Amino acid sequence: MQDKTTEIFRDAPVPKAVISNIVPSIVSMIMVLVYNLADTFFIGQTKDAYMVAAVSIVTPAFLLFMAVGMLFGIGGTSLISRMLGEGNSQKARNTSSFCFWTGLTIGVIAMVFIWLFAIPVCHAIGASSDTIGYASQYLNIVAVGIPFLIVSNSFSNIIRSEGKAQTAMMGMIIGNMANIILDPIMILGLHWNVAGAAIATVIGNIAAALFYLRHLLSKETMLSIHPKDYMAKNGIAAGVLAIGVPASLNNILMSTSNIITNNIMSQYGDMTVAGLGVAMKVNMIVVMLLIGLGSGIQPLLGYCFGAGNKQRYTAVLKFSLCLALGLSLVMTAICYFGAGPLVHAFLDNPDASGYGIAFARIYIYSGPVMGLLFVFINAIQSTGAALPSLILSISRQGLLYIPILLIFRRLFDSAPMLAAAQPVTDYLSTSLAVILFLITYRKYFSGSGK
Repeated sequence: MQDKTTEIFRDAPVPKAVISNIVPSIVSMIMVLVYNLADTFFIGQTKDAYMVAAVSIVTPAFLLFMAVGMLFGIGGTSLISRMLGEGNSQKARNTSSFCFWTGLTIGVIAMVFIWLFAIPVCHAIGASSDTIGYASQYLNIVAVGIPFLIVSNSFSNIIRSEGKAQTAMMGMIIGNMANIILDPIMILGLHWNVAGAAIATVIGNIAAALFYLRHLLSKETMLSIHPKDYMAKNGIAAGVLAIGVPASLNNILMSTSNIITNNIMSQYGDMTVAGLGVAMKVNMIVVMLLIGLGSGIQPLLGYCFGAGNKQRYTAVLKFSLCLALGLSLVMTAICYFGAGPLVHAFLDNPDASGYGIAFARIYIYSGPVMGLLFVFINAIQSTGAALPSLILSISRQGLLYIPILLIFRRLFDSAPMLAAAQPVTDYLSTSLAVILFLITYRKYFSGSGK
């Protein structure tokens, strides 16, 4: 197992090493994308725009639970890949067990919380009197899958840290395919509507988590979820949280900003909210692919950093940036010119689809730089640099986006202009990411003598 990791991370030619890591990661993100689009698509076939709006409204709450998985997934991946680069396999096992049991415990607590407070939560995130019933029904059911969601989100990342990118990909495929197959059966075939979408989501999360558990309990892995390997001390909890918290903060702030945006947009009517939700799904086509590229190279960069191989680290980064720029430009063109058909696939209501097309084209303005942004984010995380990761995470969807959104609200009484706050933020965030990476690179390589 160690030889396999070494072969990919240390010895393979840079293009082969990058491609072998990012392809499974991108495929996994495509499956997450399809999974996210499936609920909205099949709910859209009911021709009830209020159901579409309800699912869009609940999405920010769902992002909060995904953020917990991101915390342990990205934080664990960063620490484990560096430990393997240093040859410390036992600490890698301790870290893996810590991520599993701590994440699972938080998931159970979150599940109970949602069952107790589903309706107040839905009101807080922007549900109206017309959508509250659908939104609370959906949220109550998906709560069952929260512990499994956290485990699957965590280990779809962590398993890549041991060079098992294809195994990580297979778990995502299994979980998401289960959801995609069950969606039309439960939503349209059985006429369970929103409840059917929620049940399909839960089953998909359970399927992915069980696949990863099978791998983690096998002899095919150098990781562990055995309770005897659980350890929070010796820099493990601190190491995971140092990178995991900034990474998860991005999801948390994304959820918070979506809630604020939904509340502001709801002043223009539920059809505006429905159109916004679908536009976000269209934009997600670009974002998820580029997240896959960025997260795919993080274990490789982390291993190079842990091994002190500056030359290989730099070569991997340069190749990844060129690849990210090319993919960004291609996907931007596809989503901009294809906005009409993409939105109409989800929305039948002419008012809602009109907003959706306008919002989708505005959001995609940031497409050309998104690949560079996610590569630099993961490059910073790969070094274990906590402060730059924290600054970047709280800036994009928090310190930058929310003030820009509120300023635009005061300046423009227009829903499309409010949507323009996101691409403005993304260009500023990319500039900030470049600056923070250069500072981090000079400090952690030149300063440390690596």
